[in-house]
Amino acid sequence: MKKLLIATIGALFLQAAWGQGAKSGKVDDSVPDAEKIRFCERVRDQAQQAFYNRERGNPMKLYAEDGSNGTRVTNVVIRRIYQEPQISSVRKAEEFGRATCHELMGTKLPPE
Repeated sequence: MKKLLIATIGALFLQAAWGQGAKSGKVDDSVPDAEKIRFCERVRDQAQQAFYNRERGNPMKLYAEDGSNGTRVTNVVIRRIYQEPQISSVRKAEEFGRATCHELMGTKLPPE
């Protein structure tokens, strides 16, 4: 019984610690660009994966363009990561992906 209690308390502390490590917080739905900001957070993850693929020498994986902004923006970010040798770390790839997405989507970032 004590082990279960300790495991539960430990899980709660771990969950709180992991939550503190996240750089970007939740986006308030009252922000006009909230959906675009969330999308750009996902593009950041795609940029990170593109960087890993580039570093491993894997070919560029693009999404089939369907006319939407989402696939267009994601493909632009992936292409630029493969083209730019200045993007030399995961952190730079994430920042580049997020910034490019916000620029192409025309979002205004909320104050942090």
